[in-house]
Amino acid sequence: QVQLVESGGGSVQAGGSLRLSCEASGYISSSYCLGWFRQALGKEREGLAVFDGDGTATYADSVKGRSIASRDNIKTIWYLQINSLKPTDSAMYYCALDLRSGTYCSPASLLVARGMDNWGKGTQVTISS
Repeated sequence: QVQLVESGGGSVQAGGSLRLSCEASGYISSSYCLGWFRQALGKEREGLAVFDGDGTATYADSVKGRSIASRDNIKTIWYLQINSLKPTDSAMYYCALDLRSGTYCSPASLLVARGMDNWGKGTQVTISS
């Protein structure tokens, strides 16, 4: 059974940066679609980025141009760095893994988390102005 654990959240001032980590345990390779999502209090879950098994990242408009998704293939850890943080970035951040659909993410992976059956418990990000 695969478990995902997010870390790297915290309280940061606006304009700062954070690098979130998502570590997978259990027997797994890194050749799957992984997604980053967030949910603020009282709001719907929002897709931020998906990372194909071949290393290609796709970003949502909300973080495009100020985020970098990456992966450590050996340690099976994915990262999401977000720069120029804003108070509106405050949310619980989650990673999720699609183990059924193969190497590549689809647009629906990002938009509606299609296929994302394995979720971490999240890491809280709070941005102060």
